[in-house]
Amino acid sequence: MFTGIIEALGYISDIQPKGNDYRITISTGKLDLSDVKIGDSIATNGVCLTAVELGEQHFVADVSIETIKRSGFAHYKKSQPVNLEKAMAATSRFGGHIVSGHVDGVGEIKQISDLGQTWEIWVKAPDNLAKYLAEKGSVTVDGVSLTVNDVNGAEFKLTLVPHTLKETIIQHYQSG
Repeated sequence: MFTGIIEALGYISDIQPKGNDYRITISTGKLDLSDVKIGDSIATNGVCLTAVELGEQHFVADVSIETIKRSGFAHYKKSQPVNLEKAMAATSRFGGHIVSGHVDGVGEIKQISDLGQTWEIWVKAPDNLAKYLAEKGSVTVDGVSLTVNDVNGAEFKLTLVPHTLKETIIQHYQSG
């Protein structure tokens, strides 16, 4: 389980196809891996990945065809930035929402409005997920726990504060 509070920005340093799956190496930037062991989960853009190899500033994970189909991994490239969060400890404070790391679908950025310090972003979710969207409910986008501020069918509006923009890959989003 995760909280959706991003701990560090990392990047994909290697992607190796393995049949229909991938083996990826994630450079973890400032993420402290000192308490991580083989078999632990690390959310990478919200996807729960199992660390199968560890280094001081990287981990390696296998990405299944199911994950590739349901997440953005089908489009990820080497050097792509990613949001990282280690699995939460049962004794920790929850800073965000309870997040499983099991991705339901890929959305599309429809519109970004720069309102000065904040951004408003409209995202279109897959139609089959529209019934789960609720104004003032929570949603996780690329692993970031966010509040839904408006809903129009399968489209929902997010309002992002400067800290979230600075500390996540959302700062790189573009319409489309």
